[in-house]
Amino acid sequence: MSVKTSRLSFIGLLSSAVLVVVLATWGNATAANPGEQLVSEPNQAGSENSNKSGAQAKKEAVATLAGGCFWCTEAVFERMRGVNDVVSGYIGGHVKNPTYQQVCGKQTGHAEAVEIYYDPSKTTYEELLEVFFKTHDPTTLNRQGADEGPQYRSAVFFHDDKQKAEAKKYIAKLNAAGDGPIVTTLEPASKFYPAEEYHQDYFARNPNAGYCRAVVRNKVRKFNREFGDKIKKKGE
Repeated sequence: MSVKTSRLSFIGLLSSAVLVVVLATWGNATAANPGEQLVSEPNQAGSENSNKSGAQAKKEAVATLAGGCFWCTEAVFERMRGVNDVVSGYIGGHVKNPTYQQVCGKQTGHAEAVEIYYDPSKTTYEELLEVFFKTHDPTTLNRQGADEGPQYRSAVFFHDDKQKAEAKKYIAKLNAAGDGPIVTTLEPASKFYPAEEYHQDYFARNPNAGYCRAVVRNKVRKFNREFGDKIKKKGE
């Protein structure tokens, strides 16, 4: 079982009866079509970023994106060619080591986000942005569907000026094309806190959970439809 040990600075196992009740309400969601490939296999040997030489590490870059529930965002990017690893977590807040319950309480200022570790020789930051903006709604402030609150805000957390410029340019392109107004914020990447272990690879581990069947699955289907040429091949 993967715990993404090289990424996760802490493991906070959290038992939430409230979460179980909420997920149960989605139990009547439509099942996947027979043979439909929606779920990526969880990482079996931890992060591919472990024990890399300096030369290998230089081949990997990181992007940090927030587009609503991180179960959805993680599930989409884990399928994308050129992406080595995706970690769900919290960023952009003012409380150290926040828990899921605290973030959901809307008092910490954090967004649910993912850190995406990718190979720039196989995919680009602009391609990540393209998938990001296509697989969530960047026009709704602090909301994705029924999920509401600042923790669900649409945001790009840039790691350098180049990422900031690329994101700003991409948003301007969407607005000019009439796809806006885009409310996605551009925020400097601050301390990223990996979420509790049970959130990692959530869709891969829990494909039949109510929320996954009703919400996450549709996000993955959209990625499959829109970006069939970017889906990882078996073994990648």
